[in-house]
Parts: sequence; C-alpha cells; structure tokens
Amino acid sequence: MTQEYLRDFNVTGFQESLVDWFLENQRELPWRESKDPYRVWVSEIMLQQTRVDTVIPYYQAFMREFPTLEALAEAEEDRILKAWEGLGYYSRVRNLQTAVREVVEKYEGTVPDTRKEISSLKGVGPYTAGAILSIAYGKPEPAVDGNVMRVLSRVFLIDEDIAKPATRKIFEGILYDLVSKKDPSSFNQGLMELGALICTPTSPGCLLCPVREYCRANEKGVQAELPIKTKKKKQTVKQMAAIVLRNEYGEVLIEKRPETGLLARLWQFPNIEITNENDQSQLLTKFLSEQFKVVAEVGPDIQHVEHVFSHLVWNITVFEGHIKERPNLESETRKWVSQSEIERYAFPVSHQKIIQQSLMTRV
Repeated sequence: MTQEYLRDFNVTGFQESLVDWFLENQRELPWRESKDPYRVWVSEIMLQQTRVDTVIPYYQAFMREFPTLEALAEAEEDRILKAWEGLGYYSRVRNLQTAVREVVEKYEGTVPDTRKEISSLKGVGPYTAGAILSIAYGKPEPAVDGNVMRVLSRVFLIDEDIAKPATRKIFEGILYDLVSKKDPSSFNQGLMELGALICTPTSPGCLLCPVREYCRANEKGVQAELPIKTKKKKQTVKQMAAIVLRNEYGEVLIEKRPETGLLARLWQFPNIEITNENDQSQLLTKFLSEQFKVVAEVGPDIQHVEHVFSHLVWNITVFEGHIKERPNLESETRKWVSQSEIERYAFPVSHQKIIQQSLMTRV
C-alpha cells in the first residue's frame, strides 16, 4: 500500500532538499550538541507531549545532575522526580530509569543499536526507538511523531485519521523507503523540524517550505485541511478542595500520592474531591479528623487553582488551616515539613502553584 504513495515521487530530490534545509536552518538545541545515545534518549523522552522551549532548561539541569546512564540508574526515585518536577507525565521518567538500569545491567552501559533490543526497553516505543537509532547511530530507521505525520499527510495527500494506530503504520512504511540512507539523522530531524517550524498545524508556511514542490496537498491547495484527526473526548472536570495545614511550629502537612495511578508517588497537600461547594471547609474538617486524626481549624479559602490534563481538569479551592501542637503523623507517606524543607519534595504542577502563592508568599 505504501508503494502507491511513492509512485512517481522524486525520493532523492525530496531527501536532498530536506536535508540541505535542515543543515542550514536547524535550531541550536542543547541535545544536538552530542550524538551520545543516552543524551538523545533523555531529550526524546522529555520532548514527548512537551514543547521544546519548556524542555531546554529541564534537559540542561537533568543532564547536570545525571550526566551518565550510571548516574541515573543509581539515583533514588525522589531525586529523579524532583528533577522532572513540572514536566508532567511522570511515568516517562520512571520508565526511563527502569530502562536505563536494564541497559547498565544487561548491556554493560551501552544503549542497544538494534530496533529489536532497544524496543524491548520500558517506555521505548516505535518513535523513540527510531529517533535514537537514526540520530545517535545513523541508522535509516523511521521515527514517526505528530510533526512527522502532519508533514507526510500533506506531502503525500494522506487523508487517513492519524489518531488511529493503523495510520501510523502507513507512515512508518513510507519512511522505510523515504528516509535518507546517506544521512538518516539529518533527514529525520529535518522532518521533525519542518513540522515544528513551517508545516505547522494551522497556517502552514508553504512559501518558506523547502519541499513545497513535492507536496501534493499544496499542489491541490488543501494543506490546511490535513491531517485528519478525530477530536478527543471532552475532558472531565473535577472540583477539589485542598488545605495548607499548619501546626504550632509553622510546619505544613504533606502526603504522598498512591503508588499507582495519576501522578503516582508525588507529594501533595491533603485534598478531597467535592460535590457541594457550600460545605467545603466542613468536608475538609471531617476529612482531616477521619484520615489524619487531627482536629483542625479550617479558615476561609485563600486560592483557586485550575490545572488541565489531557483528559481531566482539576478546579482546586485552597484553604488554610491550623492545629495546636504537633501530632505525630510521620510516616513514609505523611510528613510535617518546614517552608525550607518543602523544596526537597516533588509536587505536581497544581500543588506547586499552591506552594508559590499560598506558602512562599505567606509568613
């Protein structure tokens, strides 16, 4: 089927035009300073579902703290979660560490250079495998992400739904024949760069496109109608109430989220889901009494936080509370921490906002 798309297509011309453009116009990004497979791997995991500008400082800080596979493999989970704090999708870094440990133990610290071996590592899907193999090892392997699917759907006038796994297979099949054997690294990065800078989701810059003459969608004037993608389901909205609970020493109570599920094992302020907005403070008082065995004075709300996930929206009303003395709640999942100590713990973005506004700005 993929051969049909490539019939009468100038593969060599497309390859040369794209690679020449990339080599001339590529952005200076820190992960492009080295072909080290570990560094390529870290950058590709970070870039999943995260913008380049957001990733740059995280990548630089992460590589300073974990400059080698061995450093990451040996690190405690709390350290890697803190380094990842704010990037979201924390399962990415947990899977990365699990996979890195396997590379250290099974492959003597050398990232595998075959698709079969590298794809067996936890968290390494077809795109990440292709990106590492082509960029770090110069192998002509396809690397199909959202940018690449958008570019190829326009170039080859593919009107299949890119949200379907079967459609990704079409693009991978095309790329096996299309990827440059001479410079697969620049070719694959060029496709990604083209999608990021020129062949954008809306208002593509066709006049600046280095492969415009090969683009079938541009020829027919339908580039803005592609790619075809089914809309995501409407996000679920949850109303939450959280509390910054202080003891007489000014310490605040934090707890660790469950071992599995959304934002697993990150720290947070005690919170509950609510259905009646009129009795939030009463519900928090009851929750603290039943779950933490403390009698708290819950004051008025002090902050509102909205956090949007891909499938979920949290609307959090934040309250401030006080208790007398310092009841012993210390465990692996519950802690009293001072304002200075709280910086050691990794929190989800929503609760980082609480720290910044309701903790750091209040005495």
